Amino acid sequence: MDSQTVSRHAAKPDAPTAGTLKPNALGVLGILFFVLSAQAPLTGIAGAAPIAVALGNGPGVPAAYLVAGLVILLFSVGFVAMGRHVVDAGAFYTYIGKGLGRTTGTGSAGLALFAYCTIQAAMYGLYGAIVSGLVASHTGLDLPWWVWTLATMAVVQALGAAGVEMGAKVLAVFVLAEFSILSVFALVTLFKGGGPEGLGLADSFSPSAALDGAPGVAVMFAVASMFGFEATAIYGEEAREPKKTVPRATYLAVVVVTGFFALVSWMLISSYGASKATAAAGKALEGGDGAGFVFAPIAADFGGWVGDVLPVLLATSLFAGILTFHNSANRYLFSLGRDGLLPLRMCRLNRRHAPWTAGCVQTVLAVLLVVPFALAGKDPVLTLFSWFSGVAVLAMMLLYLLTSVSVVVFFRRARLDARLWNTLIAPALGALGIAGAIWLILANFTTLIGGERTTALWLTLSVPVVMALGLVAARVRGRTMAPADG
Repeated sequence: MDSQTVSRHAAKPDAPTAGTLKPNALGVLGILFFVLSAQAPLTGIAGAAPIAVALGNGPGVPAAYLVAGLVILLFSVGFVAMGRHVVDAGAFYTYIGKGLGRTTGTGSAGLALFAYCTIQAAMYGLYGAIVSGLVASHTGLDLPWWVWTLATMAVVQALGAAGVEMGAKVLAVFVLAEFSILSVFALVTLFKGGGPEGLGLADSFSPSAALDGAPGVAVMFAVASMFGFEATAIYGEEAREPKKTVPRATYLAVVVVTGFFALVSWMLISSYGASKATAAAGKALEGGDGAGFVFAPIAADFGGWVGDVLPVLLATSLFAGILTFHNSANRYLFSLGRDGLLPLRMCRLNRRHAPWTAGCVQTVLAVLLVVPFALAGKDPVLTLFSWFSGVAVLAMMLLYLLTSVSVVVFFRRARLDARLWNTLIAPALGALGIAGAIWLILANFTTLIGGERTTALWLTLSVPVVMALGLVAARVRGRTMAPADG
């Protein structure tokens, strides 16, 4: 390992040791802001809710968020139990490796990187399109979407290198802004008794409402909206008292996000009236402005100025998610370098003890994923955003499934925790729920990506191909290292 990485700081209680990220840098709220930023609440509501209402189970969409939240909460129980015994920036691949073997764990690392890099690239596509439109409408400067995307990549790289605390502070501002306006709208609508047909509690949460129409499509989009909560474990090394902080942040993130999406989607439907919400969402999508389904009732309550503010908040919501996934991916690269699975230079840290080389590599990967779409003149929303977000969700759900199985295997073998609910029952139920979600995603993948069946097939196949390549690389690496290990 190079001298910059192995150099140790003067003796201080919180001084990082060789090859470690900066300890005690984040508390529960700091980690929570990273998680909420990854889930980009305004993007999730404005992007997914109209499609889920129009093509899914209509007024029953809020119930779909509760079902998705329950599945993720069950998964989190085992996830947190594993986190008490394994603290590593590699999170998923480390957890999977502990239960299912080093080869499977290393193979899943490639899948995790694939998921984080593709979701970030997807968000860059939507972000570039939105910022390009905003700048053109307010200043008359009409530049291609990819100009703003590439410029933002440089900003994200700089913020990532500035350290995890700086990133948390920037994200806190953006997350609070988007959470505040949506939460205020939801609470105002709730306390005034809903829209023209009242609150419509039974219309959104009764079993018949939840099962109406195509509930699988609604659950699929609800699960996709939860993407990113697992980042709590990625920051375990940088957390204060990780064995307490990470579990609290994980459960808090799942509960807050589930409650937020269920409440806001319920109030959106109520503001239109349960009998009219599906038609309104469909009309917005047909007009090419799905976000208008969300923005219109908020503007009706708070005034026309909201129509100018919400698109800006949508851009900052995407920026916050992009920064979070940059930090998640570079910590995976850092961890793989430290474990000897990638060149040791990957775990080089800068003076702020942020992953420097890994951050640069992650930015290069983002460029390589985005630039071909720009060169080909593809629509960044209909192709880059739609395709890569679908692939990323499918890859992440497979990682959730492998992690749940690994938790059960690990604790049955290691016997480090005697709590059956935490180490067997909840992870097993979570695995069943996640398997069901994967089936729904595969069955509705063409809808998820908004593309053609052929495109959907190729994108779907990319996930097992990446996993297989990771497994092959892990086996080759294992044979190469075997003599030295022996």
